[in-house]
Amino acid sequence: MSSTAPGIPTAELARLVDHTLLAPSATVADVEAHVASARELGVLAICVSPSMLPLTVDAGDLVVATVCGFPSGKHHSEIKAAEAARAVADGAAEVDMVIDVGAAKAGRFDAVEADIAAVRAAIPGALLKVIIESAALEDEEIVAVCRAAESAGADFVKTSTGFHPAGGASVHAVGLMAATVGGRLGVKASGGVRTRAQAEAMVAAGATRLGLSGTAAVLEGASGEGGGGY
Repeated sequence: MSSTAPGIPTAELARLVDHTLLAPSATVADVEAHVASARELGVLAICVSPSMLPLTVDAGDLVVATVCGFPSGKHHSEIKAAEAARAVADGAAEVDMVIDVGAAKAGRFDAVEADIAAVRAAIPGALLKVIIESAALEDEEIVAVCRAAESAGADFVKTSTGFHPAGGASVHAVGLMAATVGGRLGVKASGGVRTRAQAEAMVAAGATRLGLSGTAAVLEGASGEGGGGY
């Protein structure tokens, strides 16, 4: 696949993508088709719900990611940790966990850090991404949560679930997150990224990974309304 628009070559952009299927109505057949499309598109990873693991088809060299505490984040830390550990046992190499956004809004960043640390301890061999719901946070809260994620041993901070009413990723939030973690953690932009221009703007702002459900349309340079909240 070659680039259809100026900017990042398509194959290079594809290697930043977590091709995502988190629709509650997704079936095993849907996941199998999703894996096939991911392999055809040349993306880095797939992201599916934990109940869809282990996969029923060969993922080839695709990275397998899943979510925990999704989408609200209002779960006990031990439940998130157990869910993450089960997902890794079922074949996930990466886990995207949702923080307790209410704790962040209340300024309880020690609780946010402890929540992340509990999941981190449960999956020592896996890559951990922390979903902060950036659209629901003020700038100073974004900074504080990113610092908590780094202190707790996370590998990435991630903008959004794509299910929160406040919205998804923004260039401003991605830039602020990238500046806060300073290259020590990755930054994943997800939620509402539906065009090639939006995807490239997120990368220019500092995103090192993209969560997309309408991946084919984005890579082709069209507007892609994807399912599953992303």
